[in-house]
Amino acid sequence: MSLLSKLKPKEGSTHYRKRVGRGIGSGLGGFSGKGGKGQTQRSGGSIRRGFEGGQTPLHRRLPKFGFKNVDFANEFQIVNLSQLTKFSGTVDPESLVKAGVISKNIPLKVLGNGKLDKALTIKAHKFSAKAQESIQQAGGKVEVIK
Repeated sequence: MSLLSKLKPKEGSTHYRKRVGRGIGSGLGGFSGKGGKGQTQRSGGSIRRGFEGGQTPLHRRLPKFGFKNVDFANEFQIVNLSQLTKFSGTVDPESLVKAGVISKNIPLKVLGNGKLDKALTIKAHKFSAKAQESIQQAGGKVEVIK
């Protein structure tokens, strides 16, 4: 056996031949590795978000409705009855700020989630009907801050 029959190229020196345009399975189907034409071929050519190829975009086809005027928005910090069980005596926004339950400068609303097992005097800007009922059933008082 001769040496010529055992010759092989050095490891890593050869690479497979690209067979372009031979379908999707080849990895080089479609545009044969040369990219598209027009805008997608140009540098800096990007299609903006929501663009649908000239068709009226979805966000323009859907009906527009509603208006929220943020100047008249009433923001409340919400506290549930379950959060007030650890307090005793009178509970007002200042005591809740000290305890770290709420932060300052926003009106307080008490909601009726949870049960109150002791009589508390609660001062807040608003109360839900269920919260008011639960506080009075527990023997407490409700005071609305103006």
